[in-house]
This record gives sequence, structure tokens and C-alpha cells, in this order.
Amino acid sequence: MTNAPAAASMRAPSTPLSPVTTRRVPTAFLIVYALLLALGVGLSSAYWAMNGDPPFGRLRLGSWQAWPKLGSPEADPYMRAIIARRGDVPLATGEGLGFTAQTDSEGRPLDSACTYTIGAVAPIARLWTLTLYDEDGHLPATALGRRSFTSAELLRDSQDLFTIALSRNLQPGNWLQLPASGPFTVVLRLYDPPGAAGANLEEVDFPVIQRLGCGA
Repeated sequence: MTNAPAAASMRAPSTPLSPVTTRRVPTAFLIVYALLLALGVGLSSAYWAMNGDPPFGRLRLGSWQAWPKLGSPEADPYMRAIIARRGDVPLATGEGLGFTAQTDSEGRPLDSACTYTIGAVAPIARLWTLTLYDEDGHLPATALGRRSFTSAELLRDSQDLFTIALSRNLQPGNWLQLPASGPFTVVLRLYDPPGAAGANLEEVDFPVIQRLGCGA
């Protein structure tokens, strides 16, 4: 049998544990940190929102997208801030509606290195215009000085259909010269369309943007 007192006497002497100390973070520091974090997140999200398209109220029809309330008193704070920053003057609700396209009919970004056709129909309106803009949102410099067409000046076939060629190189018929390089945007403005803005429009009413090839 084991002699318990003898075994106990053979154990190494135990050393007392030092007390664990914790450092308390001042409450004021935590409050300041939380406020700075919230401010940083808020400023970042606001910068992201104002440098893009309005995050709410978008109407998308194929390649084309619009914000029907952009020029109305119902425009939300994001829309108003973006308009003020860009210096844009959107069409008022009673004037018309502007649609923007940054991709072709297959969802590929519009690229000046490619050749496109746009046609053959457009929504019913008293008048419409189709205008090109470069990647900075400016009218591009072109050899002929033309950056847009109106519905009244387009060449059409016997069925009243039209085709607009977009290319850096000269094309027959209705031709708009693309910027020298980079992405571009096409804007379709409908003036005095019937009904409420965007209410009666469907994707089939809009011209199709077809890419023919790239690198030419």
C-alpha cells in the first residue's frame, strides 16, 4: 500500500499563481472609435453612390435603362445629389424620358474598338434623339462633327425601319463615328411620348444594339 503522507511529501512544492490583470478600455475611446468607423463607412457609401447611377427607381428594358422619376419632384435624395454633382439637366416628367445603354444586346460592354448597328425601331414619341458619349460623359470629337441623330433626319427603308452604324471607320448610310478608344455610352431621349413616363414601354419597342465585330 502507498503511504499517502510520504507520497504527498514527495510532490514538488506548488507556486502561487499570479493574479490576471485586465486592462479596461476607456468608454470615451470606444465611443470615438465607433463614431469614426460609422463616419468612414457613411462617406465611402455616399461617394460610391454619387459616382455611379442612382441606386433606386431604375427601369431596364434590354440594353436600355432609365430612371423615370429623375426629373420629377419625386426624385429621391440620391438622384438629386447625383444630378447636382454631374451638372445634368434631366428631362422633366412632362417633357420626356432619357434612356442610357452601356452594353449591347448580349450584355457586353460597349467598346470603341468594335463595330455596332442600332435599329430598327424606336418607341413612339413626337421626336427622339440618339447621342454618343465617351467614357468621361463628353461628346466625342469626330471627323464629321456629328455625334447624334434625330428621328426626323434618319434614312429609312420602305417599311420605315432604320439602321445606325457605330464605328470608328466610315460606314454607308446612317453613321456615327465612335471615340478613338475606350468604352462609350448611347443615350436615347424620347420627347413627348404617349402616356405616363415609362408606363407603356416594352423591350420590343427599343432598338437592338448588335455587335458586328471588333478590332477593325
